Amino acid sequence: MKIKGASAGWCRGHGSALRQSVTLPSNVAAQVRNLAKTRRLSANRMLAELIENGIEAEKRKQQEFFELAERFRTAADPKEVKRLGDQMGRMVFGG
Repeated sequence: MKIKGASAGWCRGHGSALRQSVTLPSNVAAQVRNLAKTRRLSANRMLAELIENGIEAEKRKQQEFFELAERFRTAADPKEVKRLGDQMGRMVFGG
């Protein structure tokens, strides 16, 4: 569904807007409202920005992993292989 009129201004350059219903835990919803109020945005716009930022962060994280995997694949020094393998493990499994 496309948003028409003045409310569609924030989605320019982002393609058409789609209405999506999302259930948030009450503490997360309160944080979103507080962030929106601080930045003088609607809660809807704040959610869109947070989601966009999260998607970009995931893309960066994935790119970092692929770069690390390439360094691991081409490493010849056993100590470097272990260090890079440990780093990849932390990226995948946390810790």
